[in-house]
Amino acid sequence: MPHLKIIEQRLLWLSHWMIHHANHIRPKLDAIKIGGHQASSASMVSIMTALYFSALRPEDRVAVKPHASPIFHAMHYLMGNLLVEKMQNFRGFHGVQSYPSRTKDGDDVDFSTGSVGLGVAITSFASIVQDYIAAKTWGQGLPLGRMVALVGDAELDEGNIYECLQEGWKHELRNTWWIIDYNRQSLDGIVREGLFQRVESVFQAFGWEVVRIKYGAPQRAAFSEPGGEALRDWIDACPNQLYAALTYQGGAIWRQHLLDDLGDQGEVSALIARRSDAELAELMENLGGNCVQTMAETFAATDHDRPTCFLAYTIKGWGTPIAGHKDNHGGLMTKAQMAEWQTHMAVPAGQEWEPLATVTDPKALQDFLSNVPFFAKGPRQFTDAILPVPHITAGSDRDISTQMGFGKILDDLAKGDSDLAARIVTTSPDVTGTTNLGPWVNRRKLFARTAQADTFQDQKIPSTAKWEFTPGGQHIELGIAEMNLFLLLGAAGLSHALFGKRLIPIGTVYDPFIARGLDALNYACYQDARFIIVGTPSGVTLAPEGGAHQSIAAPLIGMAQDGLAAFEPAFVDELAVIMAWAFDYLQRDGAGDPDERTWLRDETGGAVYLRLSTNPIEQPGQRADQSFRQGAIDGGYWLRPPGPNCDVVIAYQGVIAPEAIKAAGLIAETRRDIGVLAVTSADRLNAGWTAAQRARARGNPAAISHIEQLLGTVPAHCTLLTVIDGHPATLAWLGGVRGHRTIPLGVEHFGQTGTIGDLYRHFGIDAASMVERIAGLTPGARPAGH
Repeated sequence: MPHLKIIEQRLLWLSHWMIHHANHIRPKLDAIKIGGHQASSASMVSIMTALYFSALRPEDRVAVKPHASPIFHAMHYLMGNLLVEKMQNFRGFHGVQSYPSRTKDGDDVDFSTGSVGLGVAITSFASIVQDYIAAKTWGQGLPLGRMVALVGDAELDEGNIYECLQEGWKHELRNTWWIIDYNRQSLDGIVREGLFQRVESVFQAFGWEVVRIKYGAPQRAAFSEPGGEALRDWIDACPNQLYAALTYQGGAIWRQHLLDDLGDQGEVSALIARRSDAELAELMENLGGNCVQTMAETFAATDHDRPTCFLAYTIKGWGTPIAGHKDNHGGLMTKAQMAEWQTHMAVPAGQEWEPLATVTDPKALQDFLSNVPFFAKGPRQFTDAILPVPHITAGSDRDISTQMGFGKILDDLAKGDSDLAARIVTTSPDVTGTTNLGPWVNRRKLFARTAQADTFQDQKIPSTAKWEFTPGGQHIELGIAEMNLFLLLGAAGLSHALFGKRLIPIGTVYDPFIARGLDALNYACYQDARFIIVGTPSGVTLAPEGGAHQSIAAPLIGMAQDGLAAFEPAFVDELAVIMAWAFDYLQRDGAGDPDERTWLRDETGGAVYLRLSTNPIEQPGQRADQSFRQGAIDGGYWLRPPGPNCDVVIAYQGVIAPEAIKAAGLIAETRRDIGVLAVTSADRLNAGWTAAQRARARGNPAAISHIEQLLGTVPAHCTLLTVIDGHPATLAWLGGVRGHRTIPLGVEHFGQTGTIGDLYRHFGIDAASMVERIAGLTPGARPAGH
């Protein structure tokens, strides 16, 4: 225990000095505050010291509370895993990040955090993924670690926390610890009285163990003294705001208030009188979460795998001059406060960055640090072998939707015995059947740690769904919360790095409800998780469902989301090509060479978004020219190349293809050499275009993107008409590539119920509307009847 106390004080100093240096010493080039959350870090320092240096094992994984990032970085600096230059550049360019980041920090971050609540919830899904892997023949022998979240009490306001708790209960969650920093202060003030009772009841309702850690070891010792029971009763009854205020004011005010409240009661007055002001303040601020001994003992006593919530009472800003102040969340110690505190912490001037500056026996501490189990095996970022992608075919259906084609491709994989198929895990938020995952699930079954029969099958009731749960199952069924979908995809998409076993996660969701889980989608991509998300059905093409189920902005989300390659194929042969590419893309790690054909960063890999449709359309059949295959991957190809006399090109994306092709035929009655550009990914075309521009600006005139090559043969006077069942801005930028005049068509307003034809006409994206726009906005003859 002596070593833990020394480490705690070292982490407290190093973290706060790092923040102070960034705000008050390092030259400032901008007028905005740098910040760093000193008080929120201080309240976690005892918890994190006990956790990392006494409780954790190498197989355990931790999501650190965003505002405790300075403690996390100080910890790795103390362990020799972080250069001082990184610490000195805290919140600077290429310095340690404000909040732990898997992709931006170099100190063994398990889960990125920042958007509060999400880092908490992903630990539950990581535990489910760990159980999924351990249940497979190829995952046997996986050491089961605890998935730990360090939770700010204000994070409990986030709704995704409670969605996650319910899902965990369904899946018999285990090996999960949530440690709540119950400092009862948030950005705007003090939390409501009695929150702990609500927290405990919620967790218990979902089968969690709840461990309340309210008093530190010195407090518990004081309670055993004569008069101690009265002191404990006073602490229990003291309102949060008053406790915080007395903490800030210090020992003399503590003494005055306690004596005023408790009166002259002999034993309790003597208990108080036996302590100096400083000792009294230290006693009153020694809550359970600020006592490293108590936290270490509590963790050590937890010897089961049931999900456990530790409710650790803490003081926000503990051990610093700003402890307890209601403004301390965004507040910082002043220079004067830091100078006084440096004296209090006994850190000599000039040794502020020295990891062991105040340690009286550095060798003994270094020996202890060298044998801490959690750090014993070094960095814990793993990888796994690349899975070969089997041949994927599109089938021979004449009329088929891309959603149906997706289901058939997965079904074909399910029939086979490829290594890739064995690693695919599908999931869906209560829309498995309606997004065409049914055939896959029927063959590969659903995952559960305990086998569960399909009662309908047992009772011989006919059903297309054969829902058998087994440990070997390859589908994880979720409730309807889309946040849970993307958190599970994020956890499964990191399985190779967290557990050394690669998964190929595929999730399906109704396309408009991508927005429901957008924060979690962004969070998964920020961590560089690898998965395929299928948004289907999409657009106003889902005509009978009405505006609430008709997506408009989803293509723009796909373009804007970093770490996500977005596609919207029209035909199933395109989809087959894209899926084969996607299975490989998910497994890339940056080891390859940049692609100078497209100027896309394909060597780095990433996640993939497929926007599909339920509308069956006529397929092009077996194509004689296979050049479309590379174009489908790169983002576009000429379905009908423009001729030398072309004055109109129609560029479409997705299910609107038949209308665009029909319009081109009508326009061709009176105009020559009409071009039809099939766009499969506005996202990749746009990304390649902007990347090529950057390369040219840096001195490489030969950098030409794929879309620049495609439009390079289009005459300058030509008009581009772009069309999509989605927001027209998705393709409107195409005119800027080569300076062509552009007529962008799409959907800008909420839809309604009707037939596909009704809605296409209403929004002006049917063939007749395209012909009308061309006729009305460009010179030239009109087709007959227009």
